[in-house]
Amino acid sequence: MRRIIILVIVLFTALQSFSQADSTKPIYLRFPTLPAFTIYKASDSTTFTREDLQKRKSTVFIIFSPDCEHCQHETEALIANIDKFKDVQIVMVEYLSYDEMKKFYINYKIENYPNIIMGRDAKYFLPTFFKVESLPSIYVYDKKGNFKQAFSGSVKMDKIAAAL
Repeated sequence: MRRIIILVIVLFTALQSFSQADSTKPIYLRFPTLPAFTIYKASDSTTFTREDLQKRKSTVFIIFSPDCEHCQHETEALIANIDKFKDVQIVMVEYLSYDEMKKFYINYKIENYPNIIMGRDAKYFLPTFFKVESLPSIYVYDKKGNFKQAFSGSVKMDKIAAAL
């Protein structure tokens, strides 16, 4: 009887040690700090990484597509409410065509907003990291670089500002 109990304990311990973490949970929830990313800026196609972000400033990632109508409306709303985000760094990321992104950048005059960085994620890292299912997708991080809240689809700017 004693051997059976010891065997059960050993088997239970072995099974626990080989069990895997919940891989269905998006990576950004398993690792809730600013991701290490590289994008190519719309302004001049230079690289921009996590290390280029300003320290002690909230960060908002917006995953978008230049040809997405919801993304276009969200960008218009962002620009109309930019005063709510003056102390926030906004990283707008697309992953399709650099040429289309550049047109979007020029059309919305993003160069007039120094707190908005727009770039292309050529390696498709951020959409995978955030497990993007719809556009636009918005992810808010606090001043310490910790994840706060995610939004999928069109969302009012007041809700995003409140998450900061």
